[in-house]
Amino acid sequence: MPGSGEQRWPDVLTVQPIAHAQGAVCLPGSKSISNRALLLAALAEGSTVLRRLLDADDTRVMIEALRALGVAIERDGDTATVHGCGGRFPARSADLFLGNAGTATRSLTAALAFADGHYRIDGVARMRERPIGDLVTALNALGASIGYEGAEGYPPLRIAPAQRLLREQVAIRGDVSSQFLTGLLMAAPLVAPRDGLRVQVAGELISQPYVAMTLAMMRRFGVEVTRSADTFVVPRAGYRSPGTLAVEGDASSASYFLALGLLGGGPVRVEGIGRDSVQGDVAFADLLQAMGARIERGADWVEARAGDGLRAVDWDCTSIPDAAMTAAVVAVFTAGRTTLRGIGSWRVKETDRIAAMATELRKLGATVEEDADRLSIVGPTGLREATIDTYDDHRIAMCFALAATGGVPVHIRDPRCVSKTFPRFFAELAALTAVSGAP
Repeated sequence: MPGSGEQRWPDVLTVQPIAHAQGAVCLPGSKSISNRALLLAALAEGSTVLRRLLDADDTRVMIEALRALGVAIERDGDTATVHGCGGRFPARSADLFLGNAGTATRSLTAALAFADGHYRIDGVARMRERPIGDLVTALNALGASIGYEGAEGYPPLRIAPAQRLLREQVAIRGDVSSQFLTGLLMAAPLVAPRDGLRVQVAGELISQPYVAMTLAMMRRFGVEVTRSADTFVVPRAGYRSPGTLAVEGDASSASYFLALGLLGGGPVRVEGIGRDSVQGDVAFADLLQAMGARIERGADWVEARAGDGLRAVDWDCTSIPDAAMTAAVVAVFTAGRTTLRGIGSWRVKETDRIAAMATELRKLGATVEEDADRLSIVGPTGLREATIDTYDDHRIAMCFALAATGGVPVHIRDPRCVSKTFPRFFAELAALTAVSGAP
């Protein structure tokens, strides 16, 4: 199985049938926390040591972008030392390529909007299809000067020196991606007026736990945002280094191994998240429990094993959109119809995940119905061997590997896509199933 670092990936990786799974896995650092921490540390006064930082494609592009902006960053394994620039990037111009990293693209757009320089932000072809217009509209309303090179509302972007701050209040939509609000909130303290900047969310705010994570991270760097209903008040303040910050394990990545514990018998324990996690995806354990898992939790671990049978559910996944993909694969094994709601944000992720998941689940023999923000899944009487197209989407590759617990090989095209967040995923999966006796 491929591991981390430089390696050769096959065009198609076969996951052999898994008869049993058990053991423990130490999770990689949270992608969401890692990239927020990198940006906040770069903007802060002083140097910050980040421990257990995720080493994957999304964090690498963030680090390279910050270095291009003049931020000194030293990295040794999963530890990075970031020498903050005190709220002002040294480089007054830069051409940044951010791959398909949505968090990095949205947050850096906001951070550079008032950085008094000329910047260009671009990514892979799929990034050019992922919307950013709501964030740009809000920033330009505040006085930024951000334009589109191609289609309006999408990267690539060109950022010119901004006007003075034009207003003390701004509205931003929250129903497409919480990353728009996250980017605006993280940039706001450096440009807010004396009495603070009022940010009002227009419409529903999806993925609220990710916004709560943003506020918690800002607090760690010395900035306290107040919230009243749909309005956030961000003070004018500078970020201050906390000295050392340890990154939690990735709760979205935990979902694959917790589901493996249910489908493969278990117990499987994930280490690095627990009862006190700030990540919303820890709530996936509640969904998995409703589907039949026996769940135990500690301060920094969660464990899953099979219970007394698998059950179909009807579940609102608005707060756990990434982990909900794993539940879609678990649903193939349940009796009855499972409906996952509140997943409209899947449409604008690394691929159109609703369409992609429906297509690949059908390959396994499932009956699937889809609409704008919902999937309904009825599992087959017997799972089919299938070759899974991954659409350059790491989460599709990882969650469909679990289908091998159904007694058939699963062939994963372009397995390298897991490098976006979890380069060692297949090696960790093999370690947990090595005792199973599967071929």
